[in-house]
Amino acid sequence: MKIPRDLSGKDLIQRLKLLGYEPTRQTGSHIRLTTYKNGEHHITIPNHDPLRIGTLSSIISLVAEHFNLSKEELLKKLF
Repeated sequence: MKIPRDLSGKDLIQRLKLLGYEPTRQTGSHIRLTTYKNGEHHITIPNHDPLRIGTLSSIISLVAEHFNLSKEELLKKLF
């Protein structure tokens, strides 16, 4: 599955809520999300529209690593 190219930061935050991520703070246009599933994990999402593909790929890699999933498995769960 390919990474979507027109995803906004707000859309990604909504999709990550499915995995237990909740916004914990915001500084400017960057929103920090935290989950306590599989241990505590923090990720910062820029609230841009659209997200750059490299930024989105990096975020997906970090989340997949935290949940011990491949990027493909995570993409199928989120999209």
